Amino acid sequence: MHARDLDDPELYLNRELSWLEFNQRVLAEASDPRNLLLERVKFLAITASNLDEFFAKRVGWLRRMLATDARARTVDGLTIAEQYELVIDRCHRMRNEIEEVWRIELVPQLAAHGVRVVRFVDLEPEAQQRLQEYFERSIFPVLTPLVVDPAHPFPFISGGSLSLALNVRHPVTGQDRFARVKVPPNRPRFVDAGDLRFVLLEDLIAAHVGMLFPGMEVTDCQELRVLRSAETGTPGEEADDLLELIESALRRRRLAEAVSVEVTGSLPPSRMELLLEELQVTEREVYRSAGPLGLQDLFQLASLELAELRDPPFAPAVPSAFAGTGDAAEFFTTLRERDLLVHHPYESFDETVVRFVEEASEDPAVLAIKATMYRTSPDSPILEALIDAAGRGKQVAVLVELTARFDEANNILWARKLEAAGVHVAYGQPDLKIHSKICLVVREEPSGVTMYAHIGTGNYNSRTARVYTDLGLFTADPGICGDILRIFNLLTGFGEHFRTDVVLAAPSNLRSSIVERIEREIAHARAGRPARLIFKMNALEDFECTRLLYEAAMAGVQVDLVIRGICRLRPGLPGLSENVRVVSIIGRFLEHARVYYFHNAGDPEFFIGSADLMKRNLDERIEVLAPVRAPDHRAQLLELLELQLADRRQGWHLHDRDWHRDESATGPGCQALLLERAPFS
Repeated sequence: MHARDLDDPELYLNRELSWLEFNQRVLAEASDPRNLLLERVKFLAITASNLDEFFAKRVGWLRRMLATDARARTVDGLTIAEQYELVIDRCHRMRNEIEEVWRIELVPQLAAHGVRVVRFVDLEPEAQQRLQEYFERSIFPVLTPLVVDPAHPFPFISGGSLSLALNVRHPVTGQDRFARVKVPPNRPRFVDAGDLRFVLLEDLIAAHVGMLFPGMEVTDCQELRVLRSAETGTPGEEADDLLELIESALRRRRLAEAVSVEVTGSLPPSRMELLLEELQVTEREVYRSAGPLGLQDLFQLASLELAELRDPPFAPAVPSAFAGTGDAAEFFTTLRERDLLVHHPYESFDETVVRFVEEASEDPAVLAIKATMYRTSPDSPILEALIDAAGRGKQVAVLVELTARFDEANNILWARKLEAAGVHVAYGQPDLKIHSKICLVVREEPSGVTMYAHIGTGNYNSRTARVYTDLGLFTADPGICGDILRIFNLLTGFGEHFRTDVVLAAPSNLRSSIVERIEREIAHARAGRPARLIFKMNALEDFECTRLLYEAAMAGVQVDLVIRGICRLRPGLPGLSENVRVVSIIGRFLEHARVYYFHNAGDPEFFIGSADLMKRNLDERIEVLAPVRAPDHRAQLLELLELQLADRRQGWHLHDRDWHRDESATGPGCQALLLERAPFS
């Protein structure tokens, strides 16, 4: 195939549909009998939650693009209008499959293990009495009935919330009114009825809804759910205060346009017409469900303390380099002597990354700490340690990314708390998200000022570090630390460009460095030398990189890709991508690490960091990839990559457009093996 043919849109899979295929793989785990039952319930909750987020982010984006230029085409050749139709069809089918897995597969199997979701009316009188008392005491005071009539406008329905849509009739005049009751999201969705029986909260409310409309008749009741767009900003808008801009965007998001309406049963035509008009959606965007809606709430059932139905708990290992150190001086001496590589959650995040920051906070010899914050937990021990460090008189700077989608409110709260404690808080540049995960410690030592850095693939978040797989590199390498310092100075200061000598950084040299290294493998292959690329990442979306990987495969480079989600490339096409292998690992932990391996004629290079091969990561964000140089660390990374490429239990393989896996594989997958092997040093 000639180079010009690589521009053929047929060679590139659609981004939106590729992501939906990822969610389909997660859904398959909910149906997989090899998984324990409550783990399957958890996977179903994850699938439903993922789909909600997809509607908010990507369907919201498609709707905005429809209004701008519905005929615009993406690299796969589809217009925005065509993509929108395909996406809505696929989402409706997926919603239906989610409900069928719950209703047909999981509900009967849960019942076989004594866990039942029952209707209120089917409970014995004693249990009904207990739940009625619970309703009157803990639910009824929270409810607010809202009726629609000339004196009461149509109520606002917040995104993701569950409501009861009611028809309320006056018994004398026969006059009907539409009413809405919001199911409170701060109450347990599955109400404990005793003996591992649960009643859905909306069912309990519906059974007592007459209390909300005294003297009236409630003649009809359906569940209703609205999803709203997360796309709220105006392209190019600016503000003197970035924090104020994001707070304004958050207020707009609450009122953002509806992108989907879910309803159970059959609403009367007049009620449906009212909904469509008030929410400004079409019939195409309405999903009629058998119920229940909002199955992301199944996380509650998945957390039941039934040990035989859940994966056994595990305690993350502590690497020997961290377990064997005493005071701060000894701790930093260890880091100065050699690089340390950690792999979460198999190795403890709290005992490595959190400890790194806490030791720096308490150590009198530490002069300054600089860190980025993209997504963090509300009770972050790292940020508490940084506040403590500022209180001890150290120079502390934190770069807060205010536009981390759905984490904006939490980040704003932390930004204000950090500022109040005397921490230097910066928000970076309005047109570049700070997505890198970097931390720099500056310490006064007998030999002079020494810098220590941590470069990670995941967020500084103790909660997600228990369920996301990520890598982190600790180093005192002057070249790496000097580059990290320059990046921090750019982000807290003022300048258009920054130079890095060792790390690869976006938007400066990351794209060009990746391209140069792929082209180097192509040159090796054309010269008859062994050539191989192994990339582990969340997504392959960038057109230039995808096209270049096709070119590499055609030149004879072995291209191995471990991709969790979006993949535009079609492996296995004769004469084009037969040298390409694409594997997706779906399992107990969310694969989140990014690793880039270049064979380089037997002198391999490894990089880890925060960037995927997506246009936004390469051109529109602050990203960092750091080299991994220690021979034992390189061996560890290569073993990880080969283990995942060979995984028959958790690995899905992409051939052309279709994903498949070995349903008969019974041995442990790569994640189970890694749990057994930790710690790795």
